[in-house]
Formats: sequence, C-alpha cells, structure tokens
Amino acid sequence: MPTDIASLLFALTLNMLVMSVALPSVMGEVNTAARRAQAGIFAGAVGWALLLGSGLTDAGSWADRALSTLAMAGIAGGMALNAVAFDLWCGRTTSSRAPAAIAVLLTLGYGIGFSSYAFRVGWANGLLALQMAMVAATLWRKPLVPVGRWRWLLVVALLAQTIVTAWRGVLGAFFTDQFPTFLTLHPVNIAFGLVANVTSMLSLAGILLAHRDEAARGLQLLATLDGLTGVFNRRAWLVQAKLDLAISVRYDQPLVLLMLDLDYFKQINDSHGHEAGDRALRFFAVALQTVSRTGDVLCRYGGEEFCVLMNRADHAATQSFDQRLRALLAASAQEQLGHQLSYSAGVATRVGAGDTLEAMLRRADVALYGAKALGRARTLDAQGRELEPASAS
Repeated sequence: MPTDIASLLFALTLNMLVMSVALPSVMGEVNTAARRAQAGIFAGAVGWALLLGSGLTDAGSWADRALSTLAMAGIAGGMALNAVAFDLWCGRTTSSRAPAAIAVLLTLGYGIGFSSYAFRVGWANGLLALQMAMVAATLWRKPLVPVGRWRWLLVVALLAQTIVTAWRGVLGAFFTDQFPTFLTLHPVNIAFGLVANVTSMLSLAGILLAHRDEAARGLQLLATLDGLTGVFNRRAWLVQAKLDLAISVRYDQPLVLLMLDLDYFKQINDSHGHEAGDRALRFFAVALQTVSRTGDVLCRYGGEEFCVLMNRADHAATQSFDQRLRALLAASAQEQLGHQLSYSAGVATRVGAGDTLEAMLRRADVALYGAKALGRARTLDAQGRELEPASAS
C-alpha cells in the first residue's frame, strides 16, 4: 500500500493536537510536572502544524522561513518542557538546562542558515536527535523516588525517535539529492513518520502513567502524615517506632520516648478561637522539628498530644532536647502566635531487651500526667524526677 508522508505527518500533528486538548481534562488538577508535560505536548503539536503550514507557502519565501523557524522552536521547545516534567516525576528538584539550551540553539541556527537546505535539515534533525538522546539518558538514570515502568516506555520511544531523526538528518545533510524536501517519499522519511506516530502514543501513555504514579505517591504520603501539622500521624509513627525499637534492642542502643501535651490548649481555643488553636499546633510541630536531631521520629499522637522517639539518646540528650524546645517556645511563641505556649511531658527510656513500645507509651503517659499534676510546664521521667529546665541567661 503506498504511503503518503504528508498524511503521516498530518496524522502525527492531529494526534498531538488531540493529546494537548485531552490531557488537561483527563489529568484534572495538576502540579508543575504535569503542566510542563501538557505544555510540551501542545508546543510540539503547534510546531508540527506550523511545519506543515510552511509547505503551503512558496519555498524559500519569508513566510516559509518564519513558519519553519517557529516550527523548530515549537518542536524543540516541547521536548525541553517534557524533559523538565520527566525530571520532576523522577524526584529531581533541579532539571538539566541542556535540552532548553539545545532548543534555543537549534532555533537560532535554523533561522540563520535557512537558505541552505542541507544545513538546516542536518542542523535541525541532528540537534533534535541529540536532545532526545539526552532526555532518554536522564530517564535512564536511577530516579530519586519510586516510579513505575513508564520511564522505560518513554526511553524506548525516545531512542526510536533519536535513531530515525538522526538518520533523517544525515540523509538531508549529506545525501540531499535523495531527500530534496521534508515530504520526499524515502524509506527513511517513511520510517520517521511511522515511528513518530507510534511513539507519540507511547509518550501519551507514559505521561499518563507518570502522573498516576505521582498521584499514588501523594496519596501514600497523605496517609502517613497528619493533615494539620504535616508530621507523622499516629499510625505511621507507631510503625516506624516499632522498627526503631527493634533496632535499638538488636544493637543494644539507648532509646527514649517523650510524650508531650500542650498546656491549657482548651483555653487557647476558647480565648483566641479554633483557628488560633490550629496555628498553635502547627507552630509546635515546627518547633519540634527544629530542635529534633537527625534520626528522631515525631508525630501528632492525637489532639494536642505529640510523641517523639529519640534514637541513641541518653539522659543528657533528652534533657538538652527539652531545654532547646522550651527555650524556642519562650523566645518566639508570643511573637508568632500572640500568646505564650508551653507543654508538659513525660519521658520513658527503654529498659531491657523485653521492653515494648506499648509499655514505654504507658510509662511516658503516667509521667506526663504526673507533670500536669505538679502544675504543668515541666517534664518528668518515669521515676517522677523532673528534668532540669534551661537556666536563665
């Protein structure tokens, strides 16, 4: 069956235009990565539409030069936007600027050297192939977050496009008589059109799968965090705490559990409103994170109650933690919240290899209520002894 290159490229353009319209509605509310992917598909679709439109103008005219140059900007710019999306979906907060630099270089060189057909075909296809190969190499690298097999789908698609695009560039640059126009019915051009159509569909599937992966990670994260304070919720903390307890027993390392409860929290809600209570909880969670050491695990245990598991912590480390936290609250709570904020706490230290997390929680809870009974704003250990407060400076 005869193959028409113009029909193949028209189908590619139509597919990409449909994808660019459909993606926002299918994805729904999206973040930066998905927005970049959507913009990349749209830019690529516009680029191919402009390139087909240039074929309707007089060859070599200013309209041909303008439309073709803008087309290169759209196609290469779309690939650069997709590169950013893929980096973000792989957990990389900073993206390589090379694909964007290639897009700019490609567009400028194409516009300047437009009068030479061999140059512009070799230049554009060569740099596009390099750009695709770089994006494929980025996807090949180990992601920083767990991702599915979609990245291999995209790698295959990009490598296939790289091969036929580079092949096309070599043909146009060095064997121009065999490839006098971009619609020439040549086996390389036919392969390019077929591969481009197939890989556009693979890319769409890869983008949708990447977006689904990210949504799943977000849901998993939400399931482990307290919605108000952003620290571990009780369920996730219990899982991690049991793991840390097992490690503590295995390597005979000290382990300390603190249970902390905000003082007079009901009065904060009654006097300043529930929004002020929420601000106090968030502020206290941030304060806990600020004074925690690497390896400490904290959570909102319930209501205004928080727990901190201190790995490899002795009495001095526990006392230092308590002093840092009280000093931070004393120095900044009034300014940040408009009122003072204090807490009572109970401490439980792991005793023996047979100690359990449940037993430690009970001891810490008893010590906490002992601290409240003595007037609040203090920390007691399981023996009822008060940890020395920070000295006034």
